[in-house]
Amino acid sequence: MLLDKTSQNHYANSQSTAPDARVLSVPKGDNPLIWPVLTLLKSSNTSWKVHHLASELQTKGLMHDLDPMPEKDLFKRNFLLMNALYELQDMLMPRQWLQVKAMEIQIFRIIPAHADIEHVRDGALRDYYLDWANYDASVNVVREMLESFWSSYQQYIGVNVQLMHKGHALKVFELDVTATDKDIRKQWRKLALKWHPDRDEGNAERFREICEAWQTLRDKSLVA
Repeated sequence: MLLDKTSQNHYANSQSTAPDARVLSVPKGDNPLIWPVLTLLKSSNTSWKVHHLASELQTKGLMHDLDPMPEKDLFKRNFLLMNALYELQDMLMPRQWLQVKAMEIQIFRIIPAHADIEHVRDGALRDYYLDWANYDASVNVVREMLESFWSSYQQYIGVNVQLMHKGHALKVFELDVTATDKDIRKQWRKLALKWHPDRDEGNAERFREICEAWQTLRDKSLVA
């Protein structure tokens, strides 16, 4: 499932003239695969293969069809999964190391001596998957797709139909009304990672509260 760099460049070049493909910005909210991937990685002390991760996510109903064309569907699934892995790698550092290799994906509680070298070496590939402009779709299509993903993840984002009051949500996030959209997004990642129930010191109820606050703040963003 993991595409090599030559395939990536060929695909990107072939899509460079697609409408809106090169003006895509970061979609609203995070890649929703981040938290299910963290759960899967924490469920085993052994390494995962990227296609096994994808298969497990699909089995759980968390990886959907993304394109009617099989080759594009494969590319987009791969892109979302790799994007989630590299996002999670950055979030876990410097306390833990997430090794991202096609056949060896694993979280290390103790940072290996070679982690810095790997992080620098993989910089180009990581930048590729963290750039949503490389995903072949318009910004509206990507946002709608990610919103549909979030609706499937009630166990990760809470089930409270009534959104929190914005003031309470900001209090949960330990922020005030001067917080920018960037501040909110940064704090969401920090708190969600801290309280995720699959972390050693995580707390399911606290994580659910954080997720419900995030639903309010992402739906009623302080910045347009």
